[in-house]
Amino acid sequence: MASLQQLKVGEEESGGDRAAQAVRGTGRGTSRARASSGRRKVTYGFHLVEGRMPHGMEDRHVAEFRQLDDGNEVGLFAVFDGHSGADVATYLREHLFDNILNEPDFDFWTDPMEAIRRAYHRTDRKVLKMKKAGDDEGEGKGKGNVNGRRRRGGSTAVTVILINGETPVVANVGDSRAVLGDAGGAARQLSVDHEPLRERGAIESRGGFVTEVHGDVPRVDAQLAMSRAFGDRSLKEHISSDPDMCIEEVGDGAELVVLGSH
Repeated sequence: MASLQQLKVGEEESGGDRAAQAVRGTGRGTSRARASSGRRKVTYGFHLVEGRMPHGMEDRHVAEFRQLDDGNEVGLFAVFDGHSGADVATYLREHLFDNILNEPDFDFWTDPMEAIRRAYHRTDRKVLKMKKAGDDEGEGKGKGNVNGRRRRGGSTAVTVILINGETPVVANVGDSRAVLGDAGGAARQLSVDHEPLRERGAIESRGGFVTEVHGDVPRVDAQLAMSRAFGDRSLKEHISSDPDMCIEEVGDGAELVVLGSH
């Protein structure tokens, strides 16, 4: 599967209508929107393409602006690349940003990085506890049935919170990327690829191992091609959901941010 979204930041004389929209379906999809925030006009769009694997689209994304009660505006952008099903990616789409902005122990506006870190961990714990749709909804099983099937699979996450059109706060788990491009055509990766070989020491210290089979990518416990992810219950003792993060100031030379997965 592949998904891509792009934020273009610039100064324009006129902006369009405020947009707060996201494709909620699966498969192919393309959209553009424009949102005004202060002197900057931020245009964003996204494009989804199903891959060749014999299953439906497992990627999910978020692309919207929110006006908060305190007067601040945040642009919320993310790509969640699901694997072994779309359950976890769908849950992240519906809950991760709310968990960040409402993190109870660390206020996002006071300490955004710690709020994101705590919210990523808190969300992953909820992912590991949640059951398949219907298990807790009375469809043939009692509500809260402890024997209900747990949701399977996992997901990467790359998220950007654009504060008042000026400051993007970037976080990621896994190998989905955020790349900043400037008007001169130069590109700089803002996210960190969490690869098994790069984090082999941490994986082995937790009791896991990394395979290097000729013709295949390195994998944790011969299964997962990344060292950090949401979900993946069977591998959780050996992988992490700890995000890498950075805060960028959008200067005059910055033109766009691209979020992508493959």
